[in-house]
Amino acid sequence: MPQYLVAIHHPDNYDPSTEDDTMMRDIDVLNEEMIAVGARFFAGGLESATKAKSLRKQSNGTVLVTDGPYLEAKEHIGGFWILEAPDMDKALEWGRKAVVACRAPVEVRAFLEMPPD
Repeated sequence: MPQYLVAIHHPDNYDPSTEDDTMMRDIDVLNEEMIAVGARFFAGGLESATKAKSLRKQSNGTVLVTDGPYLEAKEHIGGFWILEAPDMDKALEWGRKAVVACRAPVEVRAFLEMPPD
């Protein structure tokens, strides 16, 4: 079955202390629903983008490691689900529920299907 990334976007200055009990309960309910129907393959939250490390290959072949996210952006992925869904429409249904539960913008994107070995 195709897999989809459902990514939660947080502003650069996101404050996790704003996540109240109601929001956490809504996310738990959504996770339980995804698990119950067999849609959730994996889920995880991410640390702040300020704690990221970016790696770039240099012209001399070495790899430079720098502090911070790869992209200079106003939003970063704060967490995500990898879901199995029959099609994009069903993945978007989950995305709509994620927007409500997480109170944040969400991006839904299909994984590239790899040819069988």
